Amino acid sequence: MPVFYDQLNRAVSIPYFPKRIISIVPSQTELLFYMGLGDEVVGITKFCIHPTVEVLQVSKIGGTKQLNLEAIHQLRPDLIIANKEENEQNQIEELMKLYPVWISDIYDLPGALQMISGIGAITGRVEEALQLNSTIRHRFDELTKPATITRVAYFIWRKPYMAAGKETFIDSMLQQCGFENVFNTTRYPQITAEALIAANPELVLLSSEPYPFAEKHIAEISALLPNTRVLLVDGEMFSWYGSRLLEAPVYFTSLVESISKFKS
Repeated sequence: MPVFYDQLNRAVSIPYFPKRIISIVPSQTELLFYMGLGDEVVGITKFCIHPTVEVLQVSKIGGTKQLNLEAIHQLRPDLIIANKEENEQNQIEELMKLYPVWISDIYDLPGALQMISGIGAITGRVEEALQLNSTIRHRFDELTKPATITRVAYFIWRKPYMAAGKETFIDSMLQQCGFENVFNTTRYPQITAEALIAANPELVLLSSEPYPFAEKHIAEISALLPNTRVLLVDGEMFSWYGSRLLEAPVYFTSLVESISKFKS
């Protein structure tokens, strides 16, 4: 029986390339469709919204952290694609008792490329994964960083405020843009108004997900930091680590150019 290793270095054995895949990670769902596996995807979460039209036809099995295990059992998967951070450990451990589960664990661009290769291998899409990775690498290589570093805070949640800290994929994408994260705490720390004022970022980025920051929230932050620029950004570009990475460099270039013009 072929054995594949996931990003937790766990051996995942499957007797044949999967025909009934359940993906419980939105960005990896989009990746599976990109690699031509739409017919094999039988179950996804309610947060798997891309590709927009195709996902409407696929059975939903709850949220990323609140899976409907009975719905999963009814779909009889021969492979489940999960993620260490986005999914709930106890539920994943329950599923591992019954099904092959391939788990990603991603903190930076090399990790994302490794994930793409790993999923390509276990699904029989090696060539598609190689081509995708080559294109992503090329586009990120062309990403020009600004001449000066901008100190930023990147918010993912409100009430309480939560920011992306170090050792996150978001932080690695901020670095790709030439930004310096003002919060050195790892993972996703809660941030008080006092802590934000003390950090004194030059720029605050309000993500479109998981909390849907909107124009009305810009004034809220600006009241605390009147001399700081506050922008809404597309959270998918900073946190989706599958085929969406094809689009990220162009988005980052546009963002960096607009910030550079503002600073000059």
